[in-house]
Amino acid sequence: MKKNRVCTLLGIEYPIVQAPMVWITWAELAAAVSNAGGLGSIGPNAGEITVTSDVVETGERLRRQIRKLKTLTDKPFAVNLVIMQPTWRGLGGDYSKQCEKVIFEEWVPVVILSGDDDPSAYTKRLKEAGIKVIHRANPVNVDVAKRAEQAGVDIFVAVGHEGGGHIGTDEIPTFVLVPQVIDAIKIPVIGGGGVTDSRGAAAIFALGAEGVYVGTRFIATNECAAHPNVKQAIVRAKDTSTVVCGGSIGLLRAIKNPLIDTCLKMASEGAKPEEISKFYDGAVRRGLIEGDVENGTLPCGAGAGIIKEIKSAADVVKDIIAQVN
Repeated sequence: MKKNRVCTLLGIEYPIVQAPMVWITWAELAAAVSNAGGLGSIGPNAGEITVTSDVVETGERLRRQIRKLKTLTDKPFAVNLVIMQPTWRGLGGDYSKQCEKVIFEEWVPVVILSGDDDPSAYTKRLKEAGIKVIHRANPVNVDVAKRAEQAGVDIFVAVGHEGGGHIGTDEIPTFVLVPQVIDAIKIPVIGGGGVTDSRGAAAIFALGAEGVYVGTRFIATNECAAHPNVKQAIVRAKDTSTVVCGGSIGLLRAIKNPLIDTCLKMASEGAKPEEISKFYDGAVRRGLIEGDVENGTLPCGAGAGIIKEIKSAADVVKDIIAQVN
């Protein structure tokens, strides 16, 4: 695979970015991806099993993971900085500011800004510190991509409706979203949403993207912190196994189970998005960490049905680049 602008900007061998995912993308997984030539990333609450509402402790949890990751790889890696919109369930930016402080103190080469569709409040400070900035917005559309470019981000992520977890409200499919974003901005675009192997990666590159953003496929790996039950649920998944339900910060794609069925029922009966989000948010740790695949939330992309085995993160990277020229 030829190096392109994404590889050059990030200092990586292959333009494959492991998406940060709450609770489960810890130092071990990020290091394995980075050591294989991609860009590994640490997600919120990485490596933890308990919930905290302490702002300082949230930052210290991140610090511990960054320091551990640095003992496992000397390659570039990323840290997810969640930039919350003030309207999202009343949450402010205290957690984000504390994590940003830790990022500066520990020196992180790349930051993936996710959440708010306006990254301007953070981009300038991060870039002044010499940090490369990737923006994974919510929602994702052409206007958001243009604002990200104007704000100075280095790379924009275009994840379509097929992606897992929170995917915004626009419901734009990957094959429609990615080329329109590429046509609208000049900075490099990383495409994602349903990418699990070299076929999906080749398609993303054919659309004009300069990198692939992969989440669900990295859950079903030896190094991921997700409970074995979750990994097996992904391996057992088929084409109809994921569904989308609403919430206060947009749509959520997850594996269909009794809990998600309840969310869909709540929506059909007129429940407020905030009520639905509170119901499934509280069950994410139960699903991903405790392995309760019936009563827990299992965020997952529509490409889960393509995944047939659990393997090492390095093998996933190799598989993705296998047929991409």
